[in-house]
Amino acid sequence: MKNLHTLAVDAALKAGEIVLKYYKNSYEIQDKSYRNPVTTADHEADAFLRNFLMEATPAFGWLSEETVDSKERLDKEFVWIVDPLDGTKEFIEGVPHFVISIGLVQNGKPVLGVLYNPVRDELIRTDESGIVWNNVDRTTLCQSATLQEVGCLNSRSETRKGLWESWKNEFKELIPIGSVAYKLGLVASGKEDFFVTLRPKNEWDVCAGHALLLANGGTLKTNTGEEIIYNQEKTIIEPGIAGGNISLVDAFIKRFKEREGR
Repeated sequence: MKNLHTLAVDAALKAGEIVLKYYKNSYEIQDKSYRNPVTTADHEADAFLRNFLMEATPAFGWLSEETVDSKERLDKEFVWIVDPLDGTKEFIEGVPHFVISIGLVQNGKPVLGVLYNPVRDELIRTDESGIVWNNVDRTTLCQSATLQEVGCLNSRSETRKGLWESWKNEFKELIPIGSVAYKLGLVASGKEDFFVTLRPKNEWDVCAGHALLLANGGTLKTNTGEEIIYNQEKTIIEPGIAGGNISLVDAFIKRFKEREGR
C-alpha cells in the first residue's frame, strides 16, 4: 500500500485541480439547506476523492459532507473524514479562503491531516514522522499563553450575525475569514495564533485540522472543554470549538465558562 500521507497529499492535489477549473468560472449552485450551498465543484471533487482513496484502502470507512452517510463506517478502525470543498461560500464569492480537507482517524482519533488551498497553492500536511509542513516549510505553533496577546481567527458569518461583538476585547485582534478547515490549518502551521467558532461544526469541518494541531503539540476541544472523538453516529460537534496551543485553548475554555457561553 502507498504511504497513507503520500496518498492523501496526491488526492488533495488532484482534487484541487478539479476545484480550480471551476473557480471564477461556470458551474451549478444548489442549496442543501438555508444558506448552505453546494456546487458542481463540491460534487466532482467528492466523487474523485472517494474513488481515489477508497480504491487504495478498501477496508477503511468513509465520511464526507457530500456523500450519503453509511453506518458501516462505525465499525471501522480507520475512517477517512473528508470535506471536498470547505469554504463553498467563499469559493462562490471568489474569495480564496477554501480548501480540500482530508483527515484520517484511527479508533476515533485523528492521525493524519491534509489541507490544500488550490488558489494559493498552499499545502498544509502531516507526514509519517509527525511533522507538520506548510508547503516546504516545517512549522510550529504560536506559543503565546494569554488570549489578549493573540489574534483569533473567527467566522465571517458569525461576525456578520454580531456573535463576536462582545468578545472583541478578549483578544488582541479578531480576524474573520472563511472555511473552518483553512482557519485551523493556518493556526496549526503557525501562520496565525488561535481559532474559535461559537457555533456547532461537523466532523468533516475540523478533522484534518485537528490532526495537524495534535501533530504540532496543540489541541482542539469543544468550548466547554470536552475532547472530540470522531466517527460518531451524530457527526455534529457542539456547542463550538477552540484550537491552538494547549495553554490558549485552556484559557479560552475557562473564559467561555465564566461568561456562560455569551
